[in-house]
Amino acid sequence: MASLTIRSIRKNYGSVEVLKGIDLEAKTGEFIALVGPSGCGKSTLLAMIAGLETITAGEIWIGDRMVNSVAPKDRDIAMVFQSYALYPTMTVRENMAFGMESRGVPKDQQKAAIARVASLLQIEQLLHRKPGQLSGGQRQRVAMGRALVRDPSLFLFDEPLSNLDAKLRVDMRTEIKKLHNRVGKTTIYVTHDQVEAMTLASRIAVMHQGAVQQFDEPEVIYNRPSNMFVAGFMGSPSMNFISAEIVSANGRPAVSFPLGGGQVATLPLHTGVADRTGLRKVILGIRPEHLSRQSPEMNGRAGMATMSAPVEVVEPTGAETMAVLKFGESEVVGRFSPDEAPKMGENMPLAVDMTRACLFDPETQRLI
Repeated sequence: MASLTIRSIRKNYGSVEVLKGIDLEAKTGEFIALVGPSGCGKSTLLAMIAGLETITAGEIWIGDRMVNSVAPKDRDIAMVFQSYALYPTMTVRENMAFGMESRGVPKDQQKAAIARVASLLQIEQLLHRKPGQLSGGQRQRVAMGRALVRDPSLFLFDEPLSNLDAKLRVDMRTEIKKLHNRVGKTTIYVTHDQVEAMTLASRIAVMHQGAVQQFDEPEVIYNRPSNMFVAGFMGSPSMNFISAEIVSANGRPAVSFPLGGGQVATLPLHTGVADRTGLRKVILGIRPEHLSRQSPEMNGRAGMATMSAPVEVVEPTGAETMAVLKFGESEVVGRFSPDEAPKMGENMPLAVDMTRACLFDPETQRLI
């Protein structure tokens, strides 16, 4: 196993700057997810780690070796692609053995490695089949198996689950997590799916327009996003944003925003939060699950503010109910349990958990 260190990496295609000085570090055995929208540069960065793209500026270190000019085959890495990249005329066993054959690994060692990895991935019964006879999930297991038999220092995954259906993606996500727990290899995992990133990674690098917006543990990124892009990208449904003002209510700082019809919502803030802002106008960020129906149990609970809002859309999903609420000119999404689910057209009495609210600077869009 080895650590990975990326220092001030830049990538230009002519006059187009694709990566703008990336700094990241993966500790030995760590699982790092690179997440962001299409075109943010995450797959380009992965290709540079693998040696498949040249580096315009900066350094990439695997362990204690700088690999900028090292050929891909000599970097001691294994890569799993979105497209599986299996040889269609070879059996599963032959696909898994191909890399070892190329490196001159003795036959008995090849056989032992294939048996060990096939057992680990539970694909022993597939070894005689060809890729065309396999399902998408089975092909992905074989692609992972081909990487595992190499026993590399570093695993690279490039959106490996994006071609699978929704249920199979969830199943394979679990398999990848169990696999990492067993083998403990340093892993860099590229995805545009923030749920994959949150569930798999020990740390997440959120990328946008060629730069890392935030690099931290999943809980920190979700609960204390560094800016509005991260807050809006991480989470499904995403965080709600409401234009508001800092005011004083009963001698305490609060945020206030119009509800329409001359009504105003005033929600108390934590002590000291308003002092940090130095602003009058702010963006209030509230995640859907931090809205709930008012109940007697909520009364007097620290940090809970109350208001009401009309319900415009109700979307039952079984385990929970999503609803679109009207906060003045803003549409806000709430996530509710079935027993507190709103009804279409009602003016819903809401409890807002202000201990989990975020405030952003409307000019810089950064967390206050």
